[in-house]
Amino acid sequence: MTPMPHVLIVDDDEDILSLLTQFLENQACTVSVARTGEEMFALLETRAVNVVILDIMLQGENGLDLCRRLRATSAMPVIMLTAMSEHTDRIVGLEIGADDYLTKPFNARELLARIKAVLRRAETPQQPKDARPMLGFGRWRLDITRRELRSDAGSLVFLSAGEFDLLLAFAEHPQRVLTRDMLLDLTRGTASAAFDRSIDAQISRLRRKLEADTKNPDLIRTVRNGGYILMAQVRRI
Repeated sequence: MTPMPHVLIVDDDEDILSLLTQFLENQACTVSVARTGEEMFALLETRAVNVVILDIMLQGENGLDLCRRLRATSAMPVIMLTAMSEHTDRIVGLEIGADDYLTKPFNARELLARIKAVLRRAETPQQPKDARPMLGFGRWRLDITRRELRSDAGSLVFLSAGEFDLLLAFAEHPQRVLTRDMLLDLTRGTASAAFDRSIDAQISRLRRKLEADTKNPDLIRTVRNGGYILMAQVRRI
């Protein structure tokens, strides 16, 4: 994990803010807090933040809407907090770009483990000197070193850390059926609980960004009772 990561906690519960701030500072983190979306975006304009811990149930603009706005312009890791146990809220959070979620009440050490996991996934990987850090497929180019996706025309597509890892897994195993379990292993390993619907949510987001027709995708296809497959040939650039 990046030394002294800067964690931004967005929550309107003063007890949670106090508890998490004290715990994370004791773990050598720099911590900032915001109680509203307005405070969150104001702080992000002036401070370099590594990860956002975002509560869903905020007064005013809720965490889901804030995550959607943030993801439109940034690939910064986001972990959602929710007091609800319904899977629907977790899936919606993942669909709009969150990298992980945690249901209240939770153990602070579990949150720390998830922070470390999303930051590891967001770090730029070290490439061998002779490696080619660019993969091309269809009209897309995946820059492994910069962790960026661009069209052949050069337009940048914002991807969350989870979305990038998932697309990289497909690009490294093209034209091969990958089950949800295989994709979880390739993208998260043992760093996160096996929640296979998160794969479905991330693929849905990728299709909205990559496919001309999301109802009839021709790049990432679903294999009934099998998993998913990247149909395009992949070339190293």
